[in-house]
Amino acid sequence: MSKNYKISIIKGDGIGPEIIDEAIKVLDIVSSCCGFTLEYEEYLMGGIAIDTVGKPLPQETIDGVLNSDACLFGAIGGAKWDTLPRELRPESGLLKFRETMGVYANLRPAVIYDELINASSLKPEIIEGVDIMVVRELIGGIYFGNPRGNNGQKAYNTMVYTKDEILRIGKKAFEIAISRDKRVCSVDKANVLEVSQLWRDTMTELSASYPEVELTHMYVDNAAMQLVRNPKQFDVIVTGNIFGDILSDTASMVVGSIGLLPSASTGEKTAIYEPIHGSAPDITGLGIANPIATIQSAVMMLRYSLGEEEAANMIETSIKKVLKEGYRTQDIAVFDAKHIVSTSEMGDIISSFIGK
Repeated sequence: MSKNYKISIIKGDGIGPEIIDEAIKVLDIVSSCCGFTLEYEEYLMGGIAIDTVGKPLPQETIDGVLNSDACLFGAIGGAKWDTLPRELRPESGLLKFRETMGVYANLRPAVIYDELINASSLKPEIIEGVDIMVVRELIGGIYFGNPRGNNGQKAYNTMVYTKDEILRIGKKAFEIAISRDKRVCSVDKANVLEVSQLWRDTMTELSASYPEVELTHMYVDNAAMQLVRNPKQFDVIVTGNIFGDILSDTASMVVGSIGLLPSASTGEKTAIYEPIHGSAPDITGLGIANPIATIQSAVMMLRYSLGEEEAANMIETSIKKVLKEGYRTQDIAVFDAKHIVSTSEMGDIISSFIGK
């Protein structure tokens, strides 16, 4: 009897619906090839939820995601909603969503495709073979700390981490490193921040439980520089919320385009899979958004939440073949392009290469 999985879908705003549609297209083909079925249920979140029901995160969405096997997420936000009070903006809904779901570990792989080695602004010899996993703590740190405020003359935020929160994300990083090259670089700012000193001390303490993994420490400013100077020195990077946000975007340009990088946000209750890029309202509806990051996010969903390794491998192989054949969306069009294709055409072509 074939397996059936319940997948919650949040398309969101901007290019979100366009890129999610392409991921679903690919998922439908690969699930048919591999003998399982996917049952989708769509929910509202972000600006579209504000426009429809008056708030960025409806309770129905929370309940639906918790009742599914995994969530595939597009992107939210846009200038249209930036004038709303902060607690009503799409981004506030996203932070509440992550916190409610308990997805404390954000996994962001940055892997260079051989076919796109010229897409990076760095020299090929610098980036050839780059394979980095950024493990970002997602529901703590300065984005969630209190007190916070802004009275027009003075504004403040609070960066807070507990030892238990650091241990939790640290264990995730070490466990991932065991299946990779067994190296963890913990990134902090311990020379000036007390919270970072606790982070560093806790990571050092935790490393004793993983003697097979090499632990190094690096200040965040140096880490940003080293990502550009010599990215191959990194295997797994583990860091806090705000530092991880910045460094993973830096890593995206090391491999050529933010339109290529997926992510998985995992916890004890559920997992959310989404591209690391935003809603890109300036290109909405133009058919030029790159769906590969979202399709790769679906690959992570198949692998980590559903255990469908064969299907995940089939999509990854298809993407590599498509890129090798010279198919490119606009963001990577100047790099060895033979065929410049639209968002939907890229989804069609990746689907057509599955199993071939």
